[in-house]
Amino acid sequence: MNRSPRLAVLALALMLPFGAQAHKAWLQPSQTVLAGNNPWVTVDAAVSNDLFYFNHVPLRTENLAIVAPDGSRVDAQNSATGKYRTVFDVELKQQGTYRIGVTNDYTVAQWDENGQPKRWRGTPATFATEVPKDAKNLQVSQSISRVETYVTNGKPSDGVLKGSGQGLELVALTHPNDLFAGEPAKFRLTIDGKPAVGLDVEIVRGGTRYRNAQDEIKLKTGNDGEFSVTWPEAGMYWLETSSQDDKTTVPQAKQRRLGYVVTLEVLPQ
Repeated sequence: MNRSPRLAVLALALMLPFGAQAHKAWLQPSQTVLAGNNPWVTVDAAVSNDLFYFNHVPLRTENLAIVAPDGSRVDAQNSATGKYRTVFDVELKQQGTYRIGVTNDYTVAQWDENGQPKRWRGTPATFATEVPKDAKNLQVSQSISRVETYVTNGKPSDGVLKGSGQGLELVALTHPNDLFAGEPAKFRLTIDGKPAVGLDVEIVRGGTRYRNAQDEIKLKTGNDGEFSVTWPEAGMYWLETSSQDDKTTVPQAKQRRLGYVVTLEVLPQ
């Protein structure tokens, strides 16, 4: 596959667990709680050094999925990708909660060919046809990453909060659009639908460009995969976790890397 250097670097970054990166991938809606007749939100998508500023590369949205409260898919409107960010609009025709997310499931392979290293990235479905069966010193890994956010029109609903049972996912025990400063919120992390035990969770409030410390909140999931956080103040927050195991869907792959990120808005009391 021939790719520009910028896209190649971004592709490699998105295949690593998010905790291993200095750069942070995120989706940021213009607001998360709205009311009215067919309101809209604008969403910025980027991979940046600072939260939530556009100063590295855009987040690619080829695998963007917007799920309406009734489970149907919604098309993004007015999409555009610039040097530092992707931006798109979402019309909220239904009452309830929408999930907006980018899910990438990639297989990465590297091998030696005529004394030179070769690298390949693609989907598990295309691996068998695009990677030589007799590749020398073949190394294969799989990466599943999710970058998500939630927005609600009117009264919150829970239809889109159900997981797929595949990869690393967040189960919101406290509704993601019902978060307030000074109040606790509870979540569960799952891997393939089962509680993810002992995962490290990092939460960072936006505006890191204008403070000397990241002020990270670091937590760990319990035996039930759950964790709780009391929000110190209002603002947009970036929540990240990652894991790895050997439960790949590609027989040649020895390792599966899992990453999850969600942007949450915490409102003042």
